[in-house]
Amino acid sequence: MSAVDVLSSGREERTAVILPGVAPLKSTHTATAVDPVSNQQAGSLRIEANLADCRRLLTWGRRWPQRSWVVENASGLGRHLAQWLVARGESVVDVPAPATSRVRRLTRAGGRKNDRIDAAAGATAHIHGDGREVDVDDHITALTLLDEGRVNLTQARVRTVNQLHAVLRDLLPGGAPPQLSADQAAALLRTVRPAGDVEKVREDLARDLVTEIRALDKRLAGNAVRMEEPVEYSGSTLMNTPGVGPVLAARLVGRVERASRFATAAAFANHTGVAPVEIASADKARHWLSRSGDRRLNSVLHTIAVTQIRMPNASGHAYHQRKLSEGKTSREAKRCLKRRLADHVRRVMIADERRSKHPPPQAT
Repeated sequence: MSAVDVLSSGREERTAVILPGVAPLKSTHTATAVDPVSNQQAGSLRIEANLADCRRLLTWGRRWPQRSWVVENASGLGRHLAQWLVARGESVVDVPAPATSRVRRLTRAGGRKNDRIDAAAGATAHIHGDGREVDVDDHITALTLLDEGRVNLTQARVRTVNQLHAVLRDLLPGGAPPQLSADQAAALLRTVRPAGDVEKVREDLARDLVTEIRALDKRLAGNAVRMEEPVEYSGSTLMNTPGVGPVLAARLVGRVERASRFATAAAFANHTGVAPVEIASADKARHWLSRSGDRRLNSVLHTIAVTQIRMPNASGHAYHQRKLSEGKTSREAKRCLKRRLADHVRRVMIADERRSKHPPPQAT
């Protein structure tokens, strides 16, 4: 929704859509209504972060028939309030915190900062084009939550395996092989004959760690299964790409959200950290590996690239071989492939978006 609607009734009349900006904190929320035509404040309200006061905030906002709520950081501290308002049919816009900070510096606030000023700055930032419409939590949110859970489980498994290796080094000559599964560790422990109380404690600890690893493996497997349904519901065809399974597709859909929000393939490549960084001096130019961008998305593209390189029938394998024949090193060829895969992923996701907006007619 635009900040200002133009209505015609015999003559053109400009009717403002009042923008109640909200600065959410953990325990309180402060709202300041801004008239986008005059950029003047129309009122302010501070509430406690509880259900009764959220209802009071909504009642306060309804004094303006035409309104669009502007919530700062609606994907963070403001998520609950933003989703609560959207679920009640309200129009809500998310404005990032840096945008409100920029408005404060450029306006008469003069560097002053309080919750009322922050709320008004969020509304002003929306007037100047910052912000995006907030939608009801859907399959993308579900995939994001599942992906975050998977990352936490994976990190916990790595820590547990490292602890197990440390214990096994004291129980077995040379320790255990680097790639160690729970079953392999259990088999090794069956060969251990403790020679004293200390070794007995180590053996018991190792068995406990093996039990933890098995439990984490089970939860990771369940997490992957739970990802399949929201990926399918999203209409994504990413799994048609060699090397992409439910887990990688879920991470791509969850973290990218809408690929169409990236105006160009170069913008998407920069976001995923696969755009090369040019280092040039005089007549010499080289491209270095980028360390910026979303590193989890970069990891997804890296995994797809490595998988396709190992698949003789995959297009990525042929592309990688062609780059090697051009004289590029294996690392350089892999970087080129990751950049090419970023373009492919963006094209597929944009096509999926268009298909979901315009589904094919059903046969009668």
